[in-house]
Amino acid sequence: MKKDVIVIGGGPAGLMAAVAAGEYGAKVLLLDKGNKLGRKLAISGGGRCNVTNRADVETIISNIPGNGRFMYSPFSVFNNEDIIQFFERLGIELKEEDRGRMFPVNDKAITVVRTLINRVRDLKVEIKTGIEVKDVMYDYDKKQVLGVELVSGERIEAPNVIVAVGGKSVPHTGSTGDGYPWARKAGHTITDLYPTEVPITANDSFIRLKALQGLSLRDVKLSVLDPKSNKIIVSHEGDMVFTHFGVSGPIVLRCSQFVVKAKKKYGVNVVKLSLDIFPGKKEDELIKELDDLLYEQPKKAIKNVLNGWVPERMLPVLFGRCDIDPLLIRTELSNEKLRALAHEAKNFLIHATGTLSIEKAFVTGGGVSVKEIQPKRMESKLMKGLFFCGEVLDIHGYTGGYNITVAFSTGYTAGQAAAMSLWESEE
Repeated sequence: MKKDVIVIGGGPAGLMAAVAAGEYGAKVLLLDKGNKLGRKLAISGGGRCNVTNRADVETIISNIPGNGRFMYSPFSVFNNEDIIQFFERLGIELKEEDRGRMFPVNDKAITVVRTLINRVRDLKVEIKTGIEVKDVMYDYDKKQVLGVELVSGERIEAPNVIVAVGGKSVPHTGSTGDGYPWARKAGHTITDLYPTEVPITANDSFIRLKALQGLSLRDVKLSVLDPKSNKIIVSHEGDMVFTHFGVSGPIVLRCSQFVVKAKKKYGVNVVKLSLDIFPGKKEDELIKELDDLLYEQPKKAIKNVLNGWVPERMLPVLFGRCDIDPLLIRTELSNEKLRALAHEAKNFLIHATGTLSIEKAFVTGGGVSVKEIQPKRMESKLMKGLFFCGEVLDIHGYTGGYNITVAFSTGYTAGQAAAMSLWESEE
C-alpha cells in the first residue's frame, strides 16, 4: 500500500491536517490507535468545544507563552478567522463568549467532531482506527521519510508523514508521548516535558485542614512570586477554587507552568503565590472601607460586621493569619491590626509545592523543538517529508481557545505543505 500523505493521530491537529492534504489533492491515510477519532476534541471546553478565540493575532500570540512567536507563520496560512469560516462553511454556527472564546451555538463538542470527520470522509481520506504505529521509517542517506511501520509488522510507504499524536496530557484520549521517539530518531531535540494548564498543589495549614476546600473566588488576582526576589513573575485575574490538595480554576491553570519553571530554575521545593481578593482596590481604600464598616456597627463583634466582606469561610483564616480575635469590637481593634487585615486580603500567601502530574494536565509543555521546524510548512528541517503539528511540538497556550487554535493552524499548514510537496517534486 502506498499513499501520498500519512497522518498519525486523529485529534484536532491530525483531522485538520487530513482535511488540508485532501483539499490539495493528496491521497491521504489517517491512522489512529484509538477506536474513535477526536476524543480530546469531544471533551474540550467542558464538552462544548472552544474551537478558537476571536482576538487579534497579537493577543492570541500573547496568550501562547510557550513559543507563541513561532505561530506568526502558521497563522499567515490558516488563522483563527480562517478556523471560524471553515466551520461556518460546514454548517456549524458559532457564538462568541467572554474573552473572545468561540463555541458552537448548540454547545455540543460532538457536533464539531462529527462535522470534521465528515469533511475528512468527503475528501476520500482513508481512515483506519485501532491501528497503532510502531515506527516512522527514514532513509538516512537521503534524509527522507519512507513511511510507517505498524505494530502488526505491516509497512505503509509514503513520501510524507505528519505526526499529530499530541503530548502526554489527558492520556486516556490517546496522548501518551508516542511522537517523541520518532522525532528523536530523525535527529530532533525534545525539550523538557512538563505539565501546563494544571491544578497547583500547596501545603498550607488551611489546605491540609481543608478549611477552604470547595470555596470558589470570583474576580480575584493570583500572582506567582520569584523565589529569590519575591517580585511578581506573572499575574492573572479571574476565578479560582480551593481544593483538598491546593488550588484550581482558570487563573490557577494559567499560573501553573510558572510554578513548575520557578521550582526548576531555583531548585526550591516551594514557590509562593500571592492572592489579591480585591484587585480593583488599593490597600488604603480597603483600610478605609473596613474602618467605615466597623464604625457603622461599633458594638458588634467584628466577625459579624465583616460577614460578607469576604466569603464567610475566609474570615477565620484571615483573622488567624493576622492574630485577630474575631469577637473583638471596633474600639478593641488596633489600627495596626486593621491595616494587617487589609494587607492580608491583598496579599494572601499560598505556598505552592508543585502541580498535579503531566497526565492530569490539560496541556503538555515542551516537545519537539520549534527551532528545527520550518514554520511556514511545519516540516522538519532535518528530514524531508516529516511534519509535526499540534501538541507534540514545544508550543503551548493558555486555555480559552488558544491551544486548539495552535492545533488547527499547525495541522492545516502541515497538511497543505505535505500535499503541495507532491506538486513541487513533479516540477
